[in-house]
Amino acid sequence: MVAVKGLIMGAANVIPGVSGVTIAFLTGIYTELLESIKSVDGTAVKLLFTGRFGQFWKKINGNFLLAVGAGILVSIFSLARLMTFLLETYPIQTWAFFFGLVLVSTIYMIKDLKDIRWQQILSALVGVACGVTLCLVSPSETGESLPFIFICGAIGMCTMILPGISGSFILVLLGKYAYIMDAVSNLDILVLAVFAVGAVVGILAFSHFFSWVVKKAYNGTIMFLSGLMLGSLVKVWPWKRLLDSGVDRPVLPSQYTGDPALGGAVIWAVAGILLVLIIETLSARRRSAGAEAA
Repeated sequence: MVAVKGLIMGAANVIPGVSGVTIAFLTGIYTELLESIKSVDGTAVKLLFTGRFGQFWKKINGNFLLAVGAGILVSIFSLARLMTFLLETYPIQTWAFFFGLVLVSTIYMIKDLKDIRWQQILSALVGVACGVTLCLVSPSETGESLPFIFICGAIGMCTMILPGISGSFILVLLGKYAYIMDAVSNLDILVLAVFAVGAVVGILAFSHFFSWVVKKAYNGTIMFLSGLMLGSLVKVWPWKRLLDSGVDRPVLPSQYTGDPALGGAVIWAVAGILLVLIIETLSARRRSAGAEAA
């Protein structure tokens, strides 16, 4: 059953704007997942390297992590080829779907925050500025060097412990979503291995730090992340024009070179919005049921 929940999380992680954390919470495994990841510490490493494998496996809740990880991997490898096909064949509709997902996910991130102060609003504005700057100043096609792929894995995996933001969205922001999906579908072992190592290092190195930041400044952190996502909508805007400098710039559908596919884009953007609404409604019902049971 845990592996099935991992499959659902994996499916979510492939789609920018759908948070794997939300799925983990919805399926009731978020707390156990976070605690299991945090349990991989110095003590666990010592147990591993001194040959006490049984104690190591028990400390990190190995059966649980293995089941979740296997489910995630199976789902990602199953859907990667589909996502590569959609991005190549129906780019406008696919990016419109992602746009709807990210837009409504941003709203859901902040809707339950209480006692918002001016410092947190400033944090959101800084997030918006960072998102827009990253999208407009940096080239849309970043380098494909292995060190950068390592960094993408490290940053992307960290989002598994952050509410509301998805790892695949981070890859979109870094300009490597299509590249990694293509590597998965074509089984590019070198790229996948480097990405995986970065993911493991990232989540182990930053899980404690991010948990601490969220506990100490939850509202400010969420406001910054929501601002980052809002500013980064520039990246998933379906209609772009490639400049001579090699940077994509968003344009209106009427200014797009080629068929803007406006009708299809609107339909798929609405579909993305509805998907998040359904997931969040189910999640809210689960929280309500859990509160009543307590």
